[in-house]
Amino acid sequence: MLGGCLSTVADVVTLPVKIAKTGVNAVGSGIDAVTVSQSERDEKRGRDLRRREERLGKLSRERDKLQRKCDRDPGDDACADLYKVEREMEYLMNEPV
Repeated sequence: MLGGCLSTVADVVTLPVKIAKTGVNAVGSGIDAVTVSQSERDEKRGRDLRRREERLGKLSRERDKLQRKCDRDPGDDACADLYKVEREMEYLMNEPV
């Protein structure tokens, strides 16, 4: 158990030395490497929104298909699947981004 802890401590202790070896502006480049700019956060949020919208579109098409199947045969598994799809859509729409 201590092996992992000691390894992490060793990495943290040697980090300033590794940063100092990188050049004259080591501190600035080290800070740049661990910070995230506003534009990077915006890009990530945009990607997350696009993924969510794509998933919602796919779920919507699946819901429509399952609804038709459920209407034809209410005893079919499609009705249970329809419920699951609607719950997932509801979750995605209420999820904060």
